[in-house]
Amino acid sequence: MKIVVINGPNLNLLGTRERSIYGDTSFESYYRKLCNQFESVEFSYFQSNHEGDLIDKIHETGFSADGIILNAGAYTHTSIALHDAIAAITTPVIEVHISNIHSRESFRQHSAIAPKCKGSIAGFGLDSYRLAVEAFLLIGK
Repeated sequence: MKIVVINGPNLNLLGTRERSIYGDTSFESYYRKLCNQFESVEFSYFQSNHEGDLIDKIHETGFSADGIILNAGAYTHTSIALHDAIAAITTPVIEVHISNIHSRESFRQHSAIAPKCKGSIAGFGLDSYRLAVEAFLLIGK
């Protein structure tokens, strides 16, 4: 199974930004752990702070990968363009969030991308990514 992990804006700062919300582990450190935990999965990882780059990566991998795990960061709440990119591809997408977006500020409680995603996982810290991998392994493609 080929799974692409795509992280959006400010997620390059995990481990140093707002530790009370996002923890003190860098994503690169967690990603290595995730790859080791699921040796049968072929992972690739991409992060960008730019919306267009995220869209390009979704287009690039959205017809060949078995699954995309997308943490669109703040673009989750605003990006119709990401919504449309997900709608345009055949690969299923699982939306993930480290924090529980539904218990945070009201502007974070709406997801513009959720209607086009296979599912959403939020609030389990970095383990939200692990849960998404497990979901893909359960449902297959």
